Amino acid sequence: MDLLSIRDLETSFFTTRGTARAVNGVSLDVARGETVAVVGESGCGKTMLALSVLRLVPDPPGRITGGQINFDGTDLLTLPESAMRSIRGNRISMIFQEPMTSLNPVFKVGEQIAEAVRLHQGADHAQAREAAMEMLHLVGIPNPERRVDSYPHEMSGGMRQRVVIAMALACNPDLVLADEPTTALDVTIQAQILQLMMDLKERKNSAIMLITHDLGIVAQTCSRVAVMYAGRIVEQASVADLFREPLHPYTQGLMRSVPRLGDRGSALEPIQGMVPSLMALPQGCPFHPRCPHAFDRCRAERPTLLDLGPGRGVRCWLHA
Repeated sequence: MDLLSIRDLETSFFTTRGTARAVNGVSLDVARGETVAVVGESGCGKTMLALSVLRLVPDPPGRITGGQINFDGTDLLTLPESAMRSIRGNRISMIFQEPMTSLNPVFKVGEQIAEAVRLHQGADHAQAREAAMEMLHLVGIPNPERRVDSYPHEMSGGMRQRVVIAMALACNPDLVLADEPTTALDVTIQAQILQLMMDLKERKNSAIMLITHDLGIVAQTCSRVAVMYAGRIVEQASVADLFREPLHPYTQGLMRSVPRLGDRGSALEPIQGMVPSLMALPQGCPFHPRCPHAFDRCRAERPTLLDLGPGRGVRCWLHA
């Protein structure tokens, strides 16, 4: 049985200008011990998918309007808020993209890490402080005995990001939702953090849902990929299949926009056009105004997800 099984999930934002379906009928499975990447341009719904799993969609104006989120056999959408609080930060953790929105500026970073350990693991003050120092050491922060008493504003952006990662991993969660976890880090620390997450996965057979735009990290760490566009998953595949033969024109465009070793001096190929507004999606396939292969059916009819075998699917009329 999959650890996380999302079915037909819909998350909408209701505004005076209309309704935006940020997550529009998404289905995705993540097994124990697996790392699944969710990739796509900014605004495609990746982060909102993760926030929906934790039921942290800002209400108002957002609301989960349909579907199921089954975690270890329980539909999270049916749980009372008190039960969700015992799951957040304990069995499911999220690494947020912007550390300053995750850290309280008036509390020391060690206290913020230790709070989760005390709350969910039943540790006393001394044990939780020791655990906080150990996590700071694991994420590569020098002098953790001193830094445990630092405030967020006394740290650089990269160090704050590592504190956020330490908070997320402190309770050895079953599932980690990692939203661009290494964006603010240099390459050497990035590799260290990714290795730390992989070690956690191996040690506890945890699962990771990695939200990223970095296809290099996807190739290095993930087993499967879901490509999102305009709130929908447009392609799912194993990493090997996706890099060998991307099927959706949007995925092909993402691949062409990545620099390759040995292509020095050659121009990258950006995807033409702009991401459509989620409140005014074009008729038919949302990608057709940007697609070089669009034909009449693409402009008139919204494609369904075509099953092309175990773990492989694409939402495109070219493959119908």
